[in-house]
Amino acid sequence: MAHLDLEEQEQLDQLKHFWKQYGNAISWVVTAALVLVAGWNAYQYWQNKQAVQASALFDQLDQASQAKDVAKTSRMALDLNGQFGSTAYATQAQLLAAEVLVDKGDLSAATTALQSLVEHSSDKGLQSVARLRLASLQAESKAFDVALNTLQASFPKEFEALAADRRGDLWMLQNKPDQAQAEYQKAYDGLTERSELRRLVEVKLNALGVKTAPAGAAS
Repeated sequence: MAHLDLEEQEQLDQLKHFWKQYGNAISWVVTAALVLVAGWNAYQYWQNKQAVQASALFDQLDQASQAKDVAKTSRMALDLNGQFGSTAYATQAQLLAAEVLVDKGDLSAATTALQSLVEHSSDKGLQSVARLRLASLQAESKAFDVALNTLQASFPKEFEALAADRRGDLWMLQNKPDQAQAEYQKAYDGLTERSELRRLVEVKLNALGVKTAPAGAAS
């Protein structure tokens, strides 16, 4: 029994020595881990709350845009961007605001809104949509070189064919069919056979004297 007591005492002494040597560091690690977990949970809660509030405000903005209320749509887009700029709703709000401005004929303000999205949006998909729409407005203003420059940027794969088709249109507007044909061919090759846009691009190529491959021939 005394032997067991001595053994237990020895283990206890070893534990005390270990804790004296490493206990402080272990406490810091455990505390840091708990702080990180608490911080992550708080961040997740904040993110969810932001998303819910942004969604509610976006719904109101969407209603204003459908009513073609330029003033209210623009104001709410600014509010969304100011309060919830880190959410995708802010970018979508600016796209809607630009659309309403175009409908009302304020192309200058719409161009400014889209340019801001192109330069600052972190969502590559929405940024690409903004870039395509911006190029269309620039083309309407006959700023063809500026529009082509806007479309020279790198696009996500799902937008490459759309950008190529738009570049083809811009070259046609400048009476440069060879450049237009090259871009239309890129668009045609990048679209699926069932795509309505592919059929439209095919018509454009045919008008330029290009015979496209029959359905099923393309890889």
